Amino acid sequence: MKTFKTLALASVFGLSAMATASASTLDDVKAKGFVQCGVSQGLIGFSNPYDQNNWTGLDVDFCKAVAAAVFGDATKVKFSPLNAKERFTALQSGSIDVLSRNSTWTMSRDTTLGLSFAGVTYYDGQGFMVPTKLGVKSALELGGASVCTQTGTTTELNLADYFKANKMEYKIVAFEKNEEVLKAYQEGRCDVFTTDQSGLYAEVLKFPNPADHMVLPEIISKEPLGPVVRQGDAQWFNIVKWTYYALLNAEELGVTQANVEEMKGSANPEIQRLLGVKVKNPDGTEADNDFGKGIGLGADWAVNIVKGVGNYSEVFERNLAQLKIARGKNALWNQGGLQYAPPIR
Repeated sequence: MKTFKTLALASVFGLSAMATASASTLDDVKAKGFVQCGVSQGLIGFSNPYDQNNWTGLDVDFCKAVAAAVFGDATKVKFSPLNAKERFTALQSGSIDVLSRNSTWTMSRDTTLGLSFAGVTYYDGQGFMVPTKLGVKSALELGGASVCTQTGTTTELNLADYFKANKMEYKIVAFEKNEEVLKAYQEGRCDVFTTDQSGLYAEVLKFPNPADHMVLPEIISKEPLGPVVRQGDAQWFNIVKWTYYALLNAEELGVTQANVEEMKGSANPEIQRLLGVKVKNPDGTEADNDFGKGIGLGADWAVNIVKGVGNYSEVFERNLAQLKIARGKNALWNQGGLQYAPPIR
């Protein structure tokens, strides 16, 4: 078995992380008894600490869902708060098992870092926040503005593209830590704060007077956010990916945290397959519906996910309702959104 020490040595000799990644993440996770999950250092609605290892948020609940799938226990997870600069390095090095930290899926990240995005748990886009006293109503009025943002993110390139496309000048004021960005903006060292629009709605809640700031209507980029794993371990990639799909399928089929046990008695074949229920076929044979076997888990893997955190809608409402963000693009495909899961069959 290749170790992460081997991974580090391989990088020195120019080998890719994909070629050297450990192929036994599930075994490693089971051996230590928990999933080590990389999250943000505090973003309301996505990953926000309220005690030592107690976190809330959509990204946090996703990690709990992975733990529930593996262990049948959503509490068997530990969190590593990471800034934007160190998040991918932590995953590459093996310090964490999965990164669930409002990270944008891009081509370069998907092809040059030895990492794989397992899905889009939240469709977002970059936006702008300004003090209401400036009287600005549109991003197209920001010519000549100074803009605060965080280094090591996709926002800097998006910012440059947007201002160039609209023939506007701007001054960038960038910091490594998000706390520094927020402090600079609140102190008036820049006119504008930019990040993912969901982040704007989350961060303004921390301000003394949220009503003194407004989020402009324009969204200037595509920011598909989702969990990330190391390349080279197809089994772990499938576990993380199908954890996400289980959350979506459960919502679509009406399976909730409250009714999951009752739903085991459903006559709907799709629900039976999702929940791993053994059933009699018309010809008298038995369908075990053990789809967990294909990813190294038990037949009740999806049951445990829903018991642990609920379905996608429950996770969304529990964490993002406070930000007053509508489902929008994050609604299911049959409700006008983009969230779509392959079937379990």
